[in-house]
Amino acid sequence: MRAFVATSLGAATFAALVVPLALPAGANSVQAPAAAAPEAASADVPGSTQSLPLVPLGDRDRVLPGRGSGRAATAAPVGMPVKDVRPFSLVGVVWTDAQAELHGQPQVRTRATGSHKWGAWQDVQTHYDDAPDLDSPERGAKPRGGTAPLWVGDSDAVQMRIAPEQGRQAVTELPAGLRLELVDPGSPVERDPAPAAAGQQANDSSAANAGLAPLGATEIPAAPADRLQADLAAAGQQERGQAAGAEPRNGPRPKIITRAGWGADEKLREPKFGYTKTVKAAFVHHSATGNTYSCNQSSAIVRGIYRYHVKSNHWRDLGYNFVIDKCGTIFEGRAGGVAKAVMGAHTLGFNNDTTGIAVIGTFDKAKPPAAAVDALGKLTAWKLGLYGRNPDGKTTLVSGGGNRFKKGTKVRLNVISGHRDGYVTSCPGAALYGTLGSARTASARFQGR
Repeated sequence: MRAFVATSLGAATFAALVVPLALPAGANSVQAPAAAAPEAASADVPGSTQSLPLVPLGDRDRVLPGRGSGRAATAAPVGMPVKDVRPFSLVGVVWTDAQAELHGQPQVRTRATGSHKWGAWQDVQTHYDDAPDLDSPERGAKPRGGTAPLWVGDSDAVQMRIAPEQGRQAVTELPAGLRLELVDPGSPVERDPAPAAAGQQANDSSAANAGLAPLGATEIPAAPADRLQADLAAAGQQERGQAAGAEPRNGPRPKIITRAGWGADEKLREPKFGYTKTVKAAFVHHSATGNTYSCNQSSAIVRGIYRYHVKSNHWRDLGYNFVIDKCGTIFEGRAGGVAKAVMGAHTLGFNNDTTGIAVIGTFDKAKPPAAAVDALGKLTAWKLGLYGRNPDGKTTLVSGGGNRFKKGTKVRLNVISGHRDGYVTSCPGAALYGTLGSARTASARFQGR
């Protein structure tokens, strides 16, 4: 069931409109232009989140170019006037009810830190079906609804508005509790390499990859396919159900940057890990964070998405099991062990017995880099091979509920599927989705099929 604050008003009435916004429990109401008190950042752990309630906009903030109509359109009556803030690099919008939808187009522009240069207005993607299943224990934390996060680079001022959806002249429905989230991913957390000096959660996260890398390792090295038995042991797999006498099919293990490698603050997440029985399929996503980043920023983007998922969306950890950047670097996502069947929060309705892989970028129109697609093939060949899956085959999954399949529906899907195959969404973008056929073929080839 969806809950909305319905205004149902024409464009002419916006000038007198004041929208009451229901804030999340414990949040302090803030009137523009004063900023909400940002989340306190620990002195020894860089990174923070500034959470600002959206406010009614003044007249000068309301009119913006029409979206494809050639005429002026009236913006929504809420947003964020120009505001100076502490430095941040990633922005998103969240609201109280995770099952509510935002029928409007959030747009932001930001100012580069230490300059007077403002960037252009950018759309923030409103699809955010990368989420825990409806019956997941993760729902106990009362997750919020939200947009995809957008990477904007180092910024110290922001302006935001909610424009009408394509083809509309006004925004008529708004979910309650709208807040603008400004995330500073910080620098990588420095840790003493001695295990005794590391935090318990950091130790636990690293130990989940035991057998593949030593405690505290920043990367899991690549390994040939003949290391299958060691990888199976790390996955906790005794047998893969191979037919008697059949040759195991497994791709070489690619190099994977660990959570320690990208600088995860393990104190942010829930301490325990969640697992499913097996891995039947991989769902491919795009992060929708934009394409204007360099590969030396990738670790910061992963830290930003991690903080956004935990602190802003109220999830137990980073939603994706793996993240791949434009240079083909593979990052460990949700904690629990890269070889294990870790339950993620990436495909609403199909998080059980699957793994979620996000490519950093927005690929509705932009072509995904060849290095990223190649890495996708190598990662799926290895990960799916641990569980005896043919990347170019089909599998049957049971829906946990969503807008495409009712809960309990048995669904026949590709072993490598796009997010949109399990949920009505634009993710992973038309351009990335169009490469999945070749990714399946390449993944099967890496397995020696």
